[in-house]
Amino acid sequence: MYKEADDAAQKGPTCKLQNRLLFHLSHKFNDEKRLMGYHQNLQDIIEDQLSLASIHYLRSHYQEAIDIYKRILLENRDFLAINVYVAMCYYKLDYYDVSQEVLSVYLQHYPDSVTGINLKACNHFRLYNGKAAEQELKVLSEKTSHNLKFAEDLMKHNMVCNLFIQVVFRNGEGALQVFPSLLDVIPEARLNLVIYHLKKDDIVSAFNLMKDVEPATPQEYILKGIVNAALGQEQESREHLKIAQQYFQLVGGSASECDTIPGRQCMASCFFLLKQFDDVLIYLNSIKGYFYNDDTFNYNYAQAKIATGAFEEGEELLLMIQNEKYKCEYAYLSHLCRCCKQILM
Repeated sequence: MYKEADDAAQKGPTCKLQNRLLFHLSHKFNDEKRLMGYHQNLQDIIEDQLSLASIHYLRSHYQEAIDIYKRILLENRDFLAINVYVAMCYYKLDYYDVSQEVLSVYLQHYPDSVTGINLKACNHFRLYNGKAAEQELKVLSEKTSHNLKFAEDLMKHNMVCNLFIQVVFRNGEGALQVFPSLLDVIPEARLNLVIYHLKKDDIVSAFNLMKDVEPATPQEYILKGIVNAALGQEQESREHLKIAQQYFQLVGGSASECDTIPGRQCMASCFFLLKQFDDVLIYLNSIKGYFYNDDTFNYNYAQAKIATGAFEEGEELLLMIQNEKYKCEYAYLSHLCRCCKQILM
């Protein structure tokens, strides 16, 4: 009820709390000019700085948020919850191992934290697999009471939550039964359903789900790029490929994403579509340590290597691929043949 909250705050006394409230409401209203006005009134006190950090987080400026949180933690080691906020920022930046390390500081003191356990499960999902994530979340489902209201609500809705967890952490199992009903309830539901359709090679369904979405987050921009790239390749549409290239460039070139793993993947994809493979390798080389056994990454990496004449490295990458679907594709076989021919010459 942001309008009602704004009206009530405006009637209150002029003070630091009022400024913070109106600062957050300006973000909710997407009023940049007003936001900056209240931003200028923030002072170097803990409440104002935490408020500023939270707005940075909501605007996907994760490194800026981390800088504020770390500065506060240096002088206030007993503010343990700030470790959770830092861990959430690192999670958003795809530094899952760092996120887990920072989060552990908090969980050592509060092992029953619903927020902490949930974030730990998400880190385990990214670092290991869905089964590892489910093991962490079992702790939540086994709880029967908790001091926090949102935890009680979570327990009441365990049936829905467990279905959702099952879909996300088990590679889309049951997606068509769960996600459609949640499209307008949980923002991630639409994105996860798009990913499900892409994995099933139902590109048209994935595209239709995203075509009317006005992207506001990096994830939405990336998926808009992916569905346009997939449709462009399937239909040999230069228009869709150009749109995809532009979306990838927007994410990869943004200040908040340029140093993240998805940001670098986006720039690699942008240059891949432009057929500038030397530039593709600059970005893929910088993140290859995170994708050693990833078939999709190695497939793209191999093609870029081969396009720049590195045939032996390209062959090695192709032979690492385990996905039988990829190994039956014309692109895979033709690139492997080209490597063999060039190496034997």
